[in-house]
Amino acid sequence: MMVYDLVIFDMDGTLIDSSRLLANAINHVRARLDLLPMPQDMILSHINNHEINPARFFYETDHFEPIHEQWFSEYYSAHHAAQLQLYDGIQPLLNLLHDHGTALALATNAYRTSTLESLKHLGIDSCFESVVCQDDVPHPKPAPDMIDRILEITHLPKSSAVFVGDGPRDEAAAEAAGIDYIMVDWGYTEHDVRKEVVRSAEELRRKLESRN
Repeated sequence: MMVYDLVIFDMDGTLIDSSRLLANAINHVRARLDLLPMPQDMILSHINNHEINPARFFYETDHFEPIHEQWFSEYYSAHHAAQLQLYDGIQPLLNLLHDHGTALALATNAYRTSTLESLKHLGIDSCFESVVCQDDVPHPKPAPDMIDRILEITHLPKSSAVFVGDGPRDEAAAEAAGIDYIMVDWGYTEHDVRKEVVRSAEELRRKLESRN
């Protein structure tokens, strides 16, 4: 028996292993900006760092421009079929939650176009009642805007919702929105060994059932 009526997931690093694709897409944009490629491990270690300006860090500009989204999306669309995969156990977990009548939603700092392409390619697009992306809200994570929008769409109370993510941006967004949070450790963030995290999809299922 699931104790939450609504489970909101982060996408990259939580449901989907997109590490190679994200790094390659960012380096594609950097190349268009005449910037040298950035090592994949450096990109991934800063994807969830909410203390940096990501536009400045990745593209050496003050803010993201529409052309950056266009270049990123073009690369993402052309290569997602070969460079994306679900993490182990995620598909059965989504099926189980859906079969139990749990409302599922997605809150991601990715752009809507690439997000919908990814979900469709992996065959999980029909699992989610609502999908809220960076370009759908005034402020992306760590702001609570995405979670607030999902709560408005689903008409479910905060007390019945939980956010599942892999990094500090996700945790900060859940805290700001006033809902429970579960951290997974298979994404792009290195966690302190003392921090409470779940280490498998099966452990996540048990966590969703126990609310402890």
